[in-house]
Amino acid sequence: MQAVTLTDQGQVRAYNEDSTNAVQNSLGEYLVVVADGMGGHQAGDVASALAVESLQLSWEEEEAGFRPGRAEAWLLHTIQQANETILSLSKEKPQYAGMGTTLVAAVCTNEFITIAHVGDSRAYLIGNSKLSQKTSDHSLVNELVKNGQLSEEEAEDHPRKNVLLRALGTDLNVKVDVHTFEWDEEEAALFCSDGLTNKVSDTQLEVVMNSDQLLAEKAAELIRLANEAGGEDNITVAIIENSPSSGSEV
Repeated sequence: MQAVTLTDQGQVRAYNEDSTNAVQNSLGEYLVVVADGMGGHQAGDVASALAVESLQLSWEEEEAGFRPGRAEAWLLHTIQQANETILSLSKEKPQYAGMGTTLVAAVCTNEFITIAHVGDSRAYLIGNSKLSQKTSDHSLVNELVKNGQLSEEEAEDHPRKNVLLRALGTDLNVKVDVHTFEWDEEEAALFCSDGLTNKVSDTQLEVVMNSDQLLAEKAAELIRLANEAGGEDNITVAIIENSPSSGSEV
């Protein structure tokens, strides 16, 4: 496997509240994380960085060799720990009150990917040249779409599009969606913040992900497209490919 992560401030925001990383263990298994922070006075970047750092530290202490059940349990446990860490700091320091973050994280082996997510940062699988969204946004607008109260088209420009129903660091107990699926050699997964998906269509994502570019070039191209479309938000991309070659592009 090989992976790359890239984050960009965008064209409008004064600072970057997104965080990301991809770390490999001794067996070549990957942890991939994307977090999109929220909260005033730069508290969002603190929350997202804490989430990524918390998972990474747990990963580095964990014994390599994951099976699906263990990967799911590990993600649920470590995300709950990260949630408690963020919530605790927000209560201790007034300048961080109300901070929180989305999170999409995955344990990736050659045989399977286990994805866990909270909020509206997304995961996609690219297999047989087709893009498939693997997460469902925990947002007000997406809930209205699922309930038939809004159409997909109406949701695109809804004024409350950014209202989240779940986030890390806002409540003591966080509900995490987690699932596992197999993937084949040469397939890839894309993880991203909504700064990408609010600006770049699924069709564009599919074209870039199916191009012959290197992973780092694909990530840079996706961010360029989001910035070209306005770049009003921070933009973060993590791509992992189930390739036989060893090493990392991170």
